[in-house]
Amino acid sequence: MRGNWLLRRVFLCNSHAIMDATIVFYDIPSQHPGVTWSPNPAKTRYALDFKGLAYRTEYVEYPDIEGVVKALGGAPTEKKPDGRPHYTLPMIHDLTTGAVVTDSFNIAVYLDKTYPAKPLLPSGDFALVAALQAALQPVIISLVPFGIPASQRLLNAASSGYYRARLEGMFGTTMEALFPAPGSDRDRAEWAKVKDAWGAVDAWLVAANARYFGGAERNYADLYVAAYVFWVKTVLAEEKWRDFATWHGGRWAHLLSTVEREADGAPQ
Repeated sequence: MRGNWLLRRVFLCNSHAIMDATIVFYDIPSQHPGVTWSPNPAKTRYALDFKGLAYRTEYVEYPDIEGVVKALGGAPTEKKPDGRPHYTLPMIHDLTTGAVVTDSFNIAVYLDKTYPAKPLLPSGDFALVAALQAALQPVIISLVPFGIPASQRLLNAASSGYYRARLEGMFGTTMEALFPAPGSDRDRAEWAKVKDAWGAVDAWLVAANARYFGGAERNYADLYVAAYVFWVKTVLAEEKWRDFATWHGGRWAHLLSTVEREADGAPQ
């Protein structure tokens, strides 16, 4: 993880913790105060920035997420292996309407319905985004061998132990056995799979002669993809990001820089 990148994320988080914020946004902390890292909350953070909505960030450690979400009346987003409800972040609490919304996709739909100015999806057809999310599963899965252990190393002690225990319980083995050792043949083979997966997505845009998933302009689909590029840049080793940033004519690095400039409030 890069120092300048960390400092900029601290600035961004602090810049949105303003007194007149009407939306509380719940994110997962790291060992670096005020520094965000998780791709799922990033989708919502980018959506709030895109629409220019005032918000403040509250950080919740992994073991506390269920209690915090349930206390606010938030809905579970999936089921645990034993069938019990599973509570996750991101979540927003809109202090103006009283609404508590979980899941980044549901939050995006809520924001467009409640704050229609500068829509995340001008067509209003979020079914297209749902289809894109399904189509992007190979890309997300390809990143797991790298993003999961790198994320675990970034967490505070309380979250790190919880995160490790949950994953190792799901897969029945240690995290070290699950994921490739840096520099190994397996590491190189898995990284090649990442490039192939992102290459397939690049081919969609090339075929459409489009820079963004929305055509000439960004929309929520672009923010969704940028959140995973952000994950790569934030948690993976420097050499992995340097390589990734060159892929497909630098398309993904450009997408992230465009979205992040908007988060900074800079002209596009």
